[in-house]
Amino acid sequence: MFRGCRVHNRRSTSATTKQDRPMDAENTHQVLPWMWTSGQLSKADIDRLPGLGIQVVINLAPPNSSNALPGEAELIVGRGMSYVQIPVNWEAPLPEQFAQFAAVLRALDGRHVWVHCAKNMRVSAFTYLYRRLVLGDDEATSSFPMREVWEPNAIWRAFIDQVSEGYRQGSS
Repeated sequence: MFRGCRVHNRRSTSATTKQDRPMDAENTHQVLPWMWTSGQLSKADIDRLPGLGIQVVINLAPPNSSNALPGEAELIVGRGMSYVQIPVNWEAPLPEQFAQFAAVLRALDGRHVWVHCAKNMRVSAFTYLYRRLVLGDDEATSSFPMREVWEPNAIWRAFIDQVSEGYRQGSS
């Protein structure tokens, strides 16, 4: 489907009821009516996702991340959700990976999505770019939840600038 992505699918029959229990994952934020973001999910978090109406989980952390949940894909698919992994190297994020992320979100139009990585740092940068460049949100709106989670370091600032410049050149 998408080069460099691992995709696992299963038809969802999940409920859409809200749950009041907090998530274990750090830096959890509802970003859009259909999108939530966080750090690494726990098994208990995965058990809660169908009750929140989540249909797809996207993981931007490599499978060998220090806090990766063994068997995450299987746990998610086993609960009726789809799973997509785009492993983004913390020290070397690539513009092509953002393009994959944006393409996956376009393909998932209308579905409720949970996007996570190790600490919601990769994800918040990707979400910022998606909101700013694809959805056309203003700077203040786009910067949520990134501004709540972290200030991008030099590597990630350069990545954000490179992707932004590529979109500007592509739209001229």
